[in-house]
Amino acid sequence: MMALNLAHQTGAAAVAATSAPRTAVVAAASATATAPLVAPSAAPSLQLQTQTVDPAAPQAPSLAMACQALVESLPEAEHPDVGGEERRKVGVPVYVMMPLDTVRKDGNGLNRRKAVEASLKALKSAGAVGIMVDVWWGIAESEAPGRYNFTGYMELMEMAKKNGLKVQAVMSFHQCGGNVGDSVTIPLPKWVLEEMDKDQDLAYTDHCGRRNYEYVSLGADTLPALKGRTPVQCYGDFMRAFRDHFASFMGNTIAEIQVGMGPAGELRYPSYPESNGTWSFPGIGEFQCYDKYMLSSLKAAAGAVGKPEWGNAGPGDAGGYKDWPEDAPFFRREGGWNTPYGEFFMSWYSQMLLEHGERILSAASAVYTGTPGVKISVKVAGIHWHYGTRSHAAELTAGYYNTRNHDGYGPIARMLGRHGAVLNFTCVEMRDHEQPQDAQCRPEALVQQVAAAAREAGVGLAGENALPRYDDTAHDQIVTTAAEKAEEERMVAFTYLRMGPDLFQPDNWRRFAKFVKRMSESGAPDVCREQVEREALGVAHATEPLVHEAAVALSN
Repeated sequence: MMALNLAHQTGAAAVAATSAPRTAVVAAASATATAPLVAPSAAPSLQLQTQTVDPAAPQAPSLAMACQALVESLPEAEHPDVGGEERRKVGVPVYVMMPLDTVRKDGNGLNRRKAVEASLKALKSAGAVGIMVDVWWGIAESEAPGRYNFTGYMELMEMAKKNGLKVQAVMSFHQCGGNVGDSVTIPLPKWVLEEMDKDQDLAYTDHCGRRNYEYVSLGADTLPALKGRTPVQCYGDFMRAFRDHFASFMGNTIAEIQVGMGPAGELRYPSYPESNGTWSFPGIGEFQCYDKYMLSSLKAAAGAVGKPEWGNAGPGDAGGYKDWPEDAPFFRREGGWNTPYGEFFMSWYSQMLLEHGERILSAASAVYTGTPGVKISVKVAGIHWHYGTRSHAAELTAGYYNTRNHDGYGPIARMLGRHGAVLNFTCVEMRDHEQPQDAQCRPEALVQQVAAAAREAGVGLAGENALPRYDDTAHDQIVTTAAEKAEEERMVAFTYLRMGPDLFQPDNWRRFAKFVKRMSESGAPDVCREQVEREALGVAHATEPLVHEAAVALSN
């Protein structure tokens, strides 16, 4: 394979059910060697203008309060220490994702505050360690650069702390809306969109010129294009403001910072956007390398290997978003992906993504290193469709150079390892036989490959379910994959998607309580499944009024 040295080529330097016929496949199953770089020079510090809003008025006494004594009488789950110093010797801690719109769009408080309060009490009673919440860039820094409003998030942190729950805070630098499971729309900050309107090449672009405003193109990472700051500087300043605003919660309540790096918060290109019907499962997606900054980098890379003709555009025969590998010559069994040109292009395209991750992790490490008890994590997408083919087309368009002949996840794991970050991976609940077989879906094999890459790199592996599942079959798969392993192979945490009315339906809640118990006690001696069942039933019965309140409040 051609070796590429792309450390200097950032773009700115030169300017993605069951067996069924193909036509019947539906989106129900969808989800989703590099050298270290020198971190970019530090951005000029901005004076933080933290907007202050009066806290919400106290809520009237509710059924949740009446249940407080009952909840507190239940055995309290042991919380692990964070930062690699876990007290827990067995099991996997379970977190639960909060609704996408937990914080109001104006940032000044919580949506459905009563429901959140009841829900947190219920999660604590079931033994969940904590919650995960998106800290939206488009909410907390919406109005002007450097003007941060964390009021609603402060309310949530205080509520989590009161209930003895940890928090995984996601630095969500992407738009909410346009991806699997997005139920609300939260755009990027207004002032960022203004700059993207002025220079549309700040948006990811496909070969037809369609712009994607989910996330600022990584080709512009080092350009001072956002009101005088680079995107990476903006991300770093945001993380620093968050750290300073929540200093008293760091390491005790806030246990993890997940650093968003692309669409849906994942380290990838927006190759399979669902908005406006652009993509549907199990389409291969499209390469996102046609903004002028990405093309400039491609041109420089081609020139550097003496093949300037390779630098004009991406592969011209890579098909469209909804195509299958056999529809596109580039992705066929012996297609262009397996030629010297294909190796060059995929090396460049994936390297650009790795360098993007390196820059943002460098910024995150500069902010959070030295903050005891706080882990950094990065989410990688579980693109399992067409995994059984030679080309792995859907992974390639997303930026993961993973084929039958080339490992795409080892380099990512090693990059995370250089910063002591945890690799968070999705589709842990999926089984191969549940997926459309003609789409060559292999989620189990994919998870195994990523887990092996993490182990080899000495990186902690955490998991999520890609789609909402409340059934025992999915829970069994998660427990088997994440927890029922030798201690050194267990996941360091699991985050359950997602808190909502469905979770608090009686049967779902009972199954969830059993699932949390199994995860937290996996590996413990003398714990039988019948005992877990009895204890989960006891939790479900004891918390029935509280859970009913949460379900009703969330439904409203």
